This record gives sequence, structure tokens and C-alpha cells, in this order.
Amino acid sequence: MKYLLLITDGATDFPIPDLDGRTPLEVARTPNLDSLAERGRVGACLTVPESLPVGSDVANMAIFGYDPEKHYTGRGPIEAASLQVPLNERDVVYRCNLIT
Repeated sequence: MKYLLLITDGATDFPIPDLDGRTPLEVARTPNLDSLAERGRVGACLTVPESLPVGSDVANMAIFGYDPEKHYTGRGPIEAASLQVPLNERDVVYRCNLIT
């Protein structure tokens, strides 16, 4: 059996008045996603423990088999690991979005 795990992180978005209160995903043409949903199994699960903030960092950690309540220390260390920045126990890592 083969599996495809499709994580549409952030796809739900927020309702927009110019779209009659619908989200961009609700009005988008999604024939490929629709086809996958029709032929596969679709479900939902809770991936963020109540004790942690809701976010893709926590959810993705859980999806990939890590217990976020045990391993989650913030988004900064995850970003540092993705860039292969070496860290030790005394390092403090911050992550921020810069926007203008």
C-alpha cells in the first residue's frame, strides 16, 4: 500500500468580504485536490495539544511523529535546524518575520 500525506498548511485562510465571505480556498478551482480527495481517504485529526499554541510548527512536529509537548521549544530552533546551524544547550535562537 502506498500513502501520500498532503499537508495543505495555511490553505484554509480567512473569509474575505470581496469573496462574499468565502475563503480563497472555497472559491479556488482545485481539480487535482478534488481528484485526490475523491479517490483517497480523507480525515481530520487533532495535531496540536491544548497545552501548546496553535501553529504549523507544532502541528507538523506532531504529524511527523515527534511529541510536541516533549520536544517543542519554539520555531527558532526548528528554523535553525533547517538551515543546519549548529546549536548547543546554551544557545538561544529567535525567529521573526521581517515585513515592511
